[in-house]
Amino acid sequence: MTTAVFSPETESRFTAARQIADAVLFEGYVLYPYRASAAKNRMRWQFGVLVPPAWRADCEEHDSQHTECLMEPRAGATLSVEVRFLHAQRRTVQQARPDGIFETVPELHLHDRVLVPWDEGAEERVEVATTVDELTGDGVTVPFTRPAREETEPVLDADGRLVGRLVRRCEEVNGVVRLSARELDGPYRVMRLSAVVENTSTWKPDPHADRDAALPHSLVAAHLLLCLSDGKFLSMTDPPEWAKGAVAACRNLHTWPVLAGEPNRADLVLSSPIILEDHPAIAPESPGALYDATEIDEILALRTAALTDEEKREARGTDAKAAAVIDLADSMPPEVLERLHGAVRALREVTGPASCEPDFPGDPDLSDGHGVVRPDTPWWDPASDAGLDPARDQVLVDGRPVSAGSSRVLLRPGLRRSDAQDLFLHGRSAQVEAVLHDVDGGVHLAVTVEGDPGADIRREQGRFLYFQPDEVEPLEDV
Repeated sequence: MTTAVFSPETESRFTAARQIADAVLFEGYVLYPYRASAAKNRMRWQFGVLVPPAWRADCEEHDSQHTECLMEPRAGATLSVEVRFLHAQRRTVQQARPDGIFETVPELHLHDRVLVPWDEGAEERVEVATTVDELTGDGVTVPFTRPAREETEPVLDADGRLVGRLVRRCEEVNGVVRLSARELDGPYRVMRLSAVVENTSTWKPDPHADRDAALPHSLVAAHLLLCLSDGKFLSMTDPPEWAKGAVAACRNLHTWPVLAGEPNRADLVLSSPIILEDHPAIAPESPGALYDATEIDEILALRTAALTDEEKREARGTDAKAAAVIDLADSMPPEVLERLHGAVRALREVTGPASCEPDFPGDPDLSDGHGVVRPDTPWWDPASDAGLDPARDQVLVDGRPVSAGSSRVLLRPGLRRSDAQDLFLHGRSAQVEAVLHDVDGGVHLAVTVEGDPGADIRREQGRFLYFQPDEVEPLEDV
């Protein structure tokens, strides 16, 4: 067993999986609107946090992860393991005084950003290489330590003058990786691999310590990459029939292993605190990491671009990764943004026995000769009914006609069918963009909110807010 650098082949395999592993590492790292002052950025890091054992007794978080999966190694195979986590480093902001003393301050204003205190995440890795034979019996145990440290970074203004500094402090964290394997009974040479990552830090909280006090001593967003040099792993979500019983007997706590890398290979596993499918991949349309949990790139890009200049200054000063998101949203070309507006991952042709009979009495025969009925216009398209025109139709609201283009309304969302987003718009004025009829005979008003900086983009892309006539009040027309 070694903790040396991986072989070039193993390093190549891990590189293929690190794009997904990085998404796990930074999932929820900083949430829109990417400012430290935002309420949802005050409760940091929700996934894979392994806290010190002394803190675990006082909270619902855990001090270890336990992974079990099945593998079919060939003779002489080696197992390479990479434990990845973030080490929280606490950043404070200090301003330079005329007498040369640095004074800790809540914020420091620069021409392009506002620096504020923040917990940054420094990526850490623990690498282990061992033969499969070493895993049997007592297995292997690898303790690791990341020492405490303090660093300072000078802060200069636009003219190059020293105006302050950032002080970053990391606390010591300790952990251990335990690896073992056992061959299972049966006609195949299958082994159950167990991998445990544990926080062994000896930090003791004082009676008033909260979660923020425990984070610098924690392994944050912890997860594993496992690679066999010769052999393969079995899928835990879609195993072969003969292995389903053994898979069900595997014990996975606070993590879940999936096959990673290319879909045609099974020598690599990512064990993640976030549930994934086998062979997960980053959407090819994604222009870059946005770090927001369960991110939807198009919405985040549009909303980030619509932040005020002052909000962007604070976001840039919150974290370097947040600053990169702001710059990405500000510089994203229209054709890149357009790619985010929906994507079809797979198509399949629905076919059946050829038939020349219409589906309903009076329906024309629209068969293409292969049993596939393709109407000229889909049933859900307003153009399928020549009597409907969303741009010209009108609907009476409180006895007044409301139509697209010239009508303004006051939004009064109804509680019986509104969500929280709708309720935030109560009392706002809006421009009617279309009058739509659904297949059940209902009428809906497509609107853009007046004063919304993204209204022009919504019109261009046809993405509107929708309300029913009894949820609005007519205002004077434009």
